[in-house]
Amino acid sequence: MARAVTTRHKTIATIAAWAVALLIFFPIAYTIITSFKSETEAIAGFNLIPSGTLESYQAVQSQNDYFKPFMNSVIIAVGSTLLALLVAIPAAWSMAFSPTNRTKDVLMWMLSTKMMPAVAVLVPIYLIFRDTGLLDTRTGLTIMLMLINLPIVVWMLYTYFREIPGEILEAARMDGASLWNEIVHVLTPMAVPGIASTLLLNIILAWNEAFWTIRLTTANAAPLTAFIASFSSPQGLFWAKLSAASTLAIAPILVMGWFSQRQLVRGLTFGAVK
Repeated sequence: MARAVTTRHKTIATIAAWAVALLIFFPIAYTIITSFKSETEAIAGFNLIPSGTLESYQAVQSQNDYFKPFMNSVIIAVGSTLLALLVAIPAAWSMAFSPTNRTKDVLMWMLSTKMMPAVAVLVPIYLIFRDTGLLDTRTGLTIMLMLINLPIVVWMLYTYFREIPGEILEAARMDGASLWNEIVHVLTPMAVPGIASTLLLNIILAWNEAFWTIRLTTANAAPLTAFIASFSSPQGLFWAKLSAASTLAIAPILVMGWFSQRQLVRGLTFGAVK
């Protein structure tokens, strides 16, 4: 009887999980389907059967060069992630292994900055970027995305580092390890799953960032999020072309997420089971 109940619960849980997964994936799937329609078919109404035409992709490629914003997205996402890790690893190490009475307050303050509406600081940030020559540059966007994602990176690394026994680092110090060797050769290798998942998540966040990338760029450093926005015009929304541009923009990150999902899950559950 107990086994039957357990089996029934597992079946219900599996069905519920599939239902939620399909519900989440449906907008992405419908965007991809719409990208293979003509503009007339796209605005005709709900239809899950595409005509299979590639005219939207051809129009997107002829209107805008896909390769330039793609490379901008890669450079900005990867660059901001590596820069964030360079800052966050020492910060998380300090708060995890040398905490003070204010450590939790600092962490909460850092996280609270993510709750502030971005539009509230748009004008001063824009003026700073304009006056320092960072407007519409990869360097400027890299710094900006590093700063807005840094609180999450520090929090994640702090959580992972807390799971590492401090006695190991103490033993390294007793063996004469310097601070640099302690972080690079002892701490970092032990926290590879956590660092890898943080890196992947930060790349995804930077890749999908739209607010700052659209407002701090015009043409030279515009990533794929700005590439998508360019298909919204005063004449209206061209749904098929917009879907094709969106599909081209999300395809690389979907492929990366698919192949790295095991590492991402492993890192997110790092230290969860003793």
